[in-house]
Amino acid sequence: MSAVKNVIKDNYNMMLLKDYLREAIKDAGFSHAEISKTPTGTRVALHVTRPGIVIGRKGTGIRALTEKLATDFDLKNPQISVIEIDKPELVPSVMCNRMASHIERGTAFRRATMWTLKQIMESGAMGVQITISGKLRGDRSAFEKHTVGILPRAGHHAEIIVEQDIAHVKTAMGLIGIRIRIARKEKLIPEFEMKDKEPKKVKQEEKTEKVSDETEKVSDETKKVKTESEQIVIEEEKMKSLETLEEEENRLKWLELVWKPLNN
Repeated sequence: MSAVKNVIKDNYNMMLLKDYLREAIKDAGFSHAEISKTPTGTRVALHVTRPGIVIGRKGTGIRALTEKLATDFDLKNPQISVIEIDKPELVPSVMCNRMASHIERGTAFRRATMWTLKQIMESGAMGVQITISGKLRGDRSAFEKHTVGILPRAGHHAEIIVEQDIAHVKTAMGLIGIRIRIARKEKLIPEFEMKDKEPKKVKQEEKTEKVSDETEKVSDETKKVKTESEQIVIEEEKMKSLETLEEEENRLKWLELVWKPLNN
């Protein structure tokens, strides 16, 4: 029983540690942590979108975090390494946190959902599914599921290419849960290769050059942003131009309420 208790205690401590890291380095775009025990200590690999925030000026941030992990979480000689995420829009945990921040700041849940879908698909995802549930509009709990692209639901491909994460956000009406599932193209192993003619290859190269230019522009814009909080503010301004059917739906509901008594 002592071995089972130790396993349960370790898992509980790891859960508390990940919850702490999610809040402590939120502005750094924390995704997940890989923790492994070695004879010399404990290796902690932090996957973030902005490593400079975790490291801090002259290493002050990472030293303070090391002391915190050693004292509060009983990690033996923690050795922290920071790994930068190349494409944060294709990481479910990062996008869950961003979408939760938008809803927490007062953005309508459907507008935040459509914006997140747009960002993920434009970054080169094969498919994405966003499920949002909880007190969305009133006292009754509800849920909505939005899917774009190709997303394997089960089988070998679903285990390999699909990643998912869950986040929760507190609003004035209650708790809202967000789950994002992303299928990535680069993880799909093709069963066979199609050989095209040379002219088509030239066209494909031109397309890839255009896509690379667009991705470079997006990456330059993201590099200018220093924290995730600034990224959220910039996205909220861009989100205002996003067309959704929420306003039209509210207008039709209002007309239905007005015309019902008149028809009776």
